[in-house]
Amino acid sequence: MNSTGTANITATDIDHWIGGESTAGSVASRGEVHNPATGALTGRVAFATPEDVTAAVTAAAEAFPAWSNTPPHVRARVLFRFRDLVETHRDRLAEIITAEHGKVFNDAQGEVTRGLEVVEFACGIPQLLKGEFSENVGRAVDAVTFRQPLGVVTGISPFNFPAMVPMWMFPVALACGNTFVMKPSEKDPTLSVELAKLLKEAGLPDGVFNVVHGDKVAVDALLVDPRVEAVSFVGSTPIAEYIHTTAVANGKRVQALGGAKNHMVVMPDADLDQAVSALMGAAYGSAGERCMAISVAVPVGEETAQRLRERLVKALGELKIGPGMTADVEMGPLVTAAHRDKVAGYLDIGVEEGAELVVDGRKQQVNGAGDGFFLGGSLFDHVTASMKIYREEIFGPVLAIARAGSFAEALTLVNEHEYGNGTAIFTRDGNTARTYLAKVKAGMVGVNVPIPVPMAFHSFGGWKRSLFGDHHVHGPEGVRFYTRNKTATTRWPSDAQVTTDFAMPTHA
Repeated sequence: MNSTGTANITATDIDHWIGGESTAGSVASRGEVHNPATGALTGRVAFATPEDVTAAVTAAAEAFPAWSNTPPHVRARVLFRFRDLVETHRDRLAEIITAEHGKVFNDAQGEVTRGLEVVEFACGIPQLLKGEFSENVGRAVDAVTFRQPLGVVTGISPFNFPAMVPMWMFPVALACGNTFVMKPSEKDPTLSVELAKLLKEAGLPDGVFNVVHGDKVAVDALLVDPRVEAVSFVGSTPIAEYIHTTAVANGKRVQALGGAKNHMVVMPDADLDQAVSALMGAAYGSAGERCMAISVAVPVGEETAQRLRERLVKALGELKIGPGMTADVEMGPLVTAAHRDKVAGYLDIGVEEGAELVVDGRKQQVNGAGDGFFLGGSLFDHVTASMKIYREEIFGPVLAIARAGSFAEALTLVNEHEYGNGTAIFTRDGNTARTYLAKVKAGMVGVNVPIPVPMAFHSFGGWKRSLFGDHHVHGPEGVRFYTRNKTATTRWPSDAQVTTDFAMPTHA
């Protein structure tokens, strides 16, 4: 392994996985995959045609009857074996993430681990699918409620978590008895195919899990195929809204997680060292390419704001940036040159809008960067709610300080933003924290925790324009999303006299 993380990643063809085997499909076109740390071309990924998508859905549909009739505890055994295989190959999978996405190696390792936690949750599916039973709801009449799988379901995942986000989706779906078609990001597509191979090694029958690569052509084909029962999506809000609208119009169940502008309120009584440490990791970890990244710091009071700013500037001066496989590096490159340039463009926009650019990441020198897609950590101060850099999700290593004069003003600032994905408050006061928890309009809240991503046995999802659909992902909500509820009312023939009753049945 060299310092750029290019080992085991060469300019090879990356194909689909359909019916338990690798296939190039129609090969109408291929997209390029680059190592963000070097800019080097590392792979060419097949872009699916509608016919390729049809083949994947067909494989999943044909596999559904047998898989859905497989007892839940037997499905769980496959997932147990898959879990062990992923753990065994964790470092290799993390190397692939670093080489295609750019995040630092220990961050990539953590991503794989967080995905594994959902697999571990899904291994408990026999307990999770247990229904309800009521005896004698009427004379000799019993009622039972149980959950059944939907059929073929699909997941469309973003580039920023090529392992974790797919594992938010397919382990629960498979455990519930569904079959799956995965459409990963074309920017870092290798991980989904590697996971498919490990699922096969774990004993998953062919056709139960399939992978198609590509762009909007592949996505649209999945959204309109009548055999696809449900769609899971994580990405930007405009695309989440499109996915939701299109899929619902085609009669599908949808959970579409969109963008975010996560605020962290810093109260005057907060442990400022802890708050700065938390902000650095939450704003600049993974180069800010996280839907749960903190992109707005809201210090309450001018003194708090000034102290926070001074410490952030010092910490940014010490931030270690470089190729993700280099020891001690804290932040790697952005995923593509185009995305780096888009994020850098927001720095010009912020200055034009009147924000103070305290630290300009474009001036950061990165050792060993070469032609990599690097951008240093940037910091704005005196950002207001009317500015574009405040309203829009930048999705890069850019933190904005939006000062508030009081707790009430800070809470209003957070609640009036169109996004409501995650938020945090740093304070030593229990009443302040409790009030914030009760009144803030966001789906996930941290108290002295900067990135409040729930554990796998809870559910992940935001509010407002950060979520389209009724269900959050994984946890109990995930089980509900990937199953239908069915209630049966039963009475068995007896010698008792049966009479015809035309009135609504009651039990008076």
